[in-house]
Amino acid sequence: MTATLDNWTEVSTAVHQACAGLPGVSAEAVLDEVRRTGYAGISDDELSLAQIMAARTLIETEPNYSQVTARLLLNRMRREALEFLGVDQDSDYAAHFAEYVRRGVALEQLDPELATFDLDRLGRALAPERDLEFGFLGLQTLYDRYFLHEGGVRFELPQAFFMRVAMGLALREDDREARAVEFYQLLSSFDFMCSTPTLFNAGTTRPQLSSCFLTTVDDDLSGIFHSISNNALLSKYAGGLGNDWTPVRGIGAHIKGTNGKSQGVVPFLKIANDTAVAVNQGGKRKGAVCAYLETWHIDVEEFLDLRKNTGDDRRRTHDMNTANWVPDEFLRRVEADEQWTLFSPDETPDLHDLYGAAFAERYRAYEQAADRGEIAVFKRVRAVDLWRRMLTMLFETGHPWITFKDPCNLRSPQQHTGVVHSSNLCTEITLNTSTDEVAVCNLGSINLARHVTADGIDAERLERTTRTAVRMLDNVIDINFYTIPEARRSNLRHRPIGLGLMGFADALFVQRIAPSSQAAVEFADRSMELISYHAISASSALAAERGRYETFDGSLWSRGVLPVDSLELLAEARGGDVDLDRSSTLDWAALRERVVRDGMRNSNVMAIAPTATIANICGINQSIEPVYRNLYVKANMSGDFTVVNPHLVADLKRAGLWDEAMVADLKFHDGSLLPIERIPQELKELYATAFEIEPHWLVEAAARRQKWIDQAQSLNLYVASPSGRKLDELYRLAWRKGLKTTYYLRSTSATHVEKSTLRGTDGKLNAVPTAVPATGAACSVDDPDCEACQ
Repeated sequence: MTATLDNWTEVSTAVHQACAGLPGVSAEAVLDEVRRTGYAGISDDELSLAQIMAARTLIETEPNYSQVTARLLLNRMRREALEFLGVDQDSDYAAHFAEYVRRGVALEQLDPELATFDLDRLGRALAPERDLEFGFLGLQTLYDRYFLHEGGVRFELPQAFFMRVAMGLALREDDREARAVEFYQLLSSFDFMCSTPTLFNAGTTRPQLSSCFLTTVDDDLSGIFHSISNNALLSKYAGGLGNDWTPVRGIGAHIKGTNGKSQGVVPFLKIANDTAVAVNQGGKRKGAVCAYLETWHIDVEEFLDLRKNTGDDRRRTHDMNTANWVPDEFLRRVEADEQWTLFSPDETPDLHDLYGAAFAERYRAYEQAADRGEIAVFKRVRAVDLWRRMLTMLFETGHPWITFKDPCNLRSPQQHTGVVHSSNLCTEITLNTSTDEVAVCNLGSINLARHVTADGIDAERLERTTRTAVRMLDNVIDINFYTIPEARRSNLRHRPIGLGLMGFADALFVQRIAPSSQAAVEFADRSMELISYHAISASSALAAERGRYETFDGSLWSRGVLPVDSLELLAEARGGDVDLDRSSTLDWAALRERVVRDGMRNSNVMAIAPTATIANICGINQSIEPVYRNLYVKANMSGDFTVVNPHLVADLKRAGLWDEAMVADLKFHDGSLLPIERIPQELKELYATAFEIEPHWLVEAAARRQKWIDQAQSLNLYVASPSGRKLDELYRLAWRKGLKTTYYLRSTSATHVEKSTLRGTDGKLNAVPTAVPATGAACSVDDPDCEACQ
């Protein structure tokens, strides 16, 4: 290439600085790649991009090149932002932070209230060295989708971004600056991360910070279209939606106003599907909605077919997620091989609000009424046949998901104020809904990998993080911009939050715990117990400081029944049939007394969301997921990124096994260690990938977590070679273990790395995604819909 000596000196300096302090990387290797791809007359901007692309091509050979790439990208981002702000290119955060806020307010993007903070104090609190902790995927994701911009020019930098979010959440605090710094420290350290809507909108002029909205659709035209309109308004500002469609009468039901017959729920689901596509959250990500239907609804068989690629397209919803809301009575009949009766809800309206023994009793009464000819629309099917069809559709189309009505309600702290009729888009939220109340949940996740060492859990750090995180999430409720009155009323009355976790797989790696082991199950139990204990304690402390939530009296909390205690309510309803370890290690008796005495600030406190995007930002594996591949391509709305498991690479280096041949082997075997003979068995077990783990281990670990959680968790299940028998056993196990919900069934790989040499001659990444199999047996691991939660 030809470049001026001055330019080349600058490039060399930048690359050497980006490589500084990172083991295993070579500035000369990056510079050689820049030389190879450069050309005569290359512009400064292209030369800057060439450095990033050069470092990027080396990531598959050494994970630390991800940080090198991020640092080179950061240089480019700094030039863009500081030039826009009109400040010196050598300006540090403390020097330009106040100007950033003033410019954001002038552009009507930041809340003017942010300008009233002590900006000099906050600017001095920023830690520029934390910019160097980003990996390429995380920083590129922030740049593409989170940073404020004007006309496409980003004028927000990483630490300013975290402080903007922190300030937005501290607006109503007494000592705003101190709390903003506290919140900033938690976010910028990656110990905790708010959900995507909060990161998008905190501190802005439209602070819609909530992640999930749940609605119940009423059984008349005005109610149906009001719900669809609400979907559009809620989705506009980055909310994921869960709709309970069970009240809508089924096909063939009588319509009194026209003396005609209903076409059922499916035509309206089609309209809801198309609305979600049309409202794409300002281009930031797809609008996303999930429709829930109870298993006794007369339209359930057609509901199962909604995602099929064949049939009448007017009765298909190719973009909408769907989920079965399954009562225990149905699964009891499956196990007993008995008949199941489908009804239209206009003739059996109270079934919608009943659960447990009351549902079973009333359901049998309706069956008897049908036998007497007192019910016009009903159908008898063999329960096992319907169950098999549910599992078949789940395998073939990825939908509808299997979620369980009775455990969601029997263990709900808010039984006295209503009924849980559905979950949300990602199946972790279990809040009451009605035609008058839209449930809202505000999410954030603890980075579990930052709270463990080789010796186990850092309990003190986890307690500090949990307490601050609960405070931040509670603040969301009061600051939030509500697009519909039903959501505002519900959120202010009940004040639910959803504190979750991510980086579970990374935490296992740090402790040398294989995912297919009893030790992994025990770690899931103990880590969730600690989070549960401190989250409940933090909410109770906030109640003493700020007041109890409005509907506390009569709740399970008010009766001293904590989430772990509510397991007994489920066991009683099932005749003692909940197969789960009930052990605990903390002083729960004292916490019960405190909750009864001081109350709770939040009706619900915990939920484990998918964390697809915020885990990328933090550079860890998402949520409670096992590692997908040890070397693969992650595809999201920012592009395609090579991902290498850094824990594995470190171990292989120590064993003298990390070389070009190993990279080639990993690529050839799709990131799996099993076929590579020279890798020790211990490492094969520790770094087993998702489809190499027997799925019952995932269910066992999830069940241990579920006993501590007042809401639910987004649980994906991986089955390498599915069969009807395997799926039947797996989902019945999930039910018997007391799980509230399940999420995607993943049965085939959706992305692979190209089986070729390390890099192509054109310098581009040769790890590329391939098409999803035509059968559509599984949704992509990086399905952008997952981002609607986090």
